[in-house]
Parts: sequence; structure tokens; C-alpha cells
Amino acid sequence: MRNLLSAMLFSIAVTAIAAERPANLQPAPDPGPPPPGPTLDPALEAQVTILKRGSDTVEEYRVAGKLYMIKVTPAHGISYYMIDEKGDGRMTRQDSFDSGLRPPMWVIHSW
Repeated sequence: MRNLLSAMLFSIAVTAIAAERPANLQPAPDPGPPPPGPTLDPALEAQVTILKRGSDTVEEYRVAGKLYMIKVTPAHGISYYMIDEKGDGRMTRQDSFDSGLRPPMWVIHSW
């Protein structure tokens, strides 16, 4: 009963506050165009070259003309990546981007 009474009083108060509006309201001004943002150098964007070698699809990723990653997708199987981790031109194979790091996890509580 107490909750019902407080809910009714609250709704009446909100209605009364919403009904009172100032007489001198004006529309908000136009915000105008957004400020200019940073421009990106097109030479620093990654260029992707897709090649078909036999039944495999090879995607070469380059930045500023330098090859940094190759993705190989065989016709039957899982994709793998060849990545230049040190920037010396030697590619190492990674089957996925999973680091292999597994933090310990314990069950605290269960139902």
C-alpha cells in the first residue's frame, strides 16, 4: 500500500513538473560542420594484393611497399599466416593469431 501511494505521488509530481514550461523557449542553433580531423597519408595504408597460386589463394599485405604479412588460404584446409615480426624480411609461420597465453582460471563458486 505504501509503495502504491508513493508511486502515485511521484507520477503526479513528474506530470506537474513536465507541464510547466518557460514561455521564452527558442530552437537550438545549428551546430555547423564538424571540425577537420587528421588526414591519413595514403602511403601508410596497407595495400593488399590477392594472388591465385594453383588452388591456393595468397594475400600479400604491404605498407609503404614493404611486405609484412602473407595470408595463405588453401583450397581445402585452414588459413595460415606468414609474418615478418622483426622487419628483417624473414617470415615466420603462424597458424592463427592466438598467442597461446592461457591465464589460470579457477572455479570460485558454482550452483
